Amino acid sequence: MKALEIDRVSHRFGARTVLSEVSFEVAAGGFAVLLGRNGAGKTTLMSLIARLYHPRTGEIRVFGASLRARPIVALSRLGVVFQLPTLDVHLSVRENMRYQAALYGLSRPKAEESGRVELSRFGLLDRLDDPVRALSNGLRRQAEIARALLHQPQLLLLDEPTVGLDLPARRAILAHVRALCRERGIAALWATHLMDEVEDDDALVLLHEGKMLHAGPARELAGRTGAGSLSDAFLTLTREAA
Repeated sequence: MKALEIDRVSHRFGARTVLSEVSFEVAAGGFAVLLGRNGAGKTTLMSLIARLYHPRTGEIRVFGASLRARPIVALSRLGVVFQLPTLDVHLSVRENMRYQAALYGLSRPKAEESGRVELSRFGLLDRLDDPVRALSNGLRRQAEIARALLHQPQLLLLDEPTVGLDLPARRAILAHVRALCRERGIAALWATHLMDEVEDDDALVLLHEGKMLHAGPARELAGRTGAGSLSDAFLTLTREAA
């Protein structure tokens, strides 16, 4: 089953084209990496999937539901962690959770139960009533991921979720999301510009200046160029495209 289908999606802002005929799929329960330099179009694509605006051309489907024709059904199965932090730092973790739950029409008891489950996976239960401003950047990101899972989505979008974090925090968050896919069958699309966040077995989509240069297993990228590593292959392909 396909958790996400991106079908010939293009988008532009004014006269500037930022995505051009992008097509790929994310399997249900799969972990896929959207890799590209800053400015490659990753955040624009994530914003289109989250329906912050509509693609100029092409189709996006979440578990078969078209974002254009059936947006409520599609978005109900989607959880999003945006690149810029979205927690209200003046509220407690609990209050941020309650606000998110209200947006999805969750009852308070159900939201409390789901929130405790998700926060406990990060070891954050003892910080439930702390104001977000008292948390480190890494803990804030973990709380954002827990919040995105409140309504039990089947597809999780994460746009550069580890930017600005130290290496232990980056690894902890990445390991947590991979475990969600492996153990709970949640699909994830992880956007990054960091090579060390990609593993050989990952499904990999490489974007460069709005164009898709590769879609398939990460290990195949090096083979395409004869490069000795994924990093070398990335540099080779993006130089050639430029």
